[in-house]
Amino acid sequence: MNSSAPPPVTPPPAVPAPPGRAEIVGWLAALGDRPAGEIRERIDSMELAWLVHQVEQRYAVELDDDQLDRIRTIGDAVAVLAEVIPGHD
Repeated sequence: MNSSAPPPVTPPPAVPAPPGRAEIVGWLAALGDRPAGEIRERIDSMELAWLVHQVEQRYAVELDDDQLDRIRTIGDAVAVLAEVIPGHD
């Protein structure tokens, strides 16, 4: 007996949503093992480098110079990453 049933359809892997404010604050807090409450709104150069590393590792995207120049605060990071990371709404 020859079964001609089609193989099961495998859905594409889910694309993670861009990080929100809480996730970005958590990443920055991990730099230096600080409580989230100590994270300032303004992102310094070391924090930006750490944030870029986290984004590249988790989302396999690279930020260009224009995008990096636009990130000065946590709010900026949320907005830029929402534009850059595929699959955002």
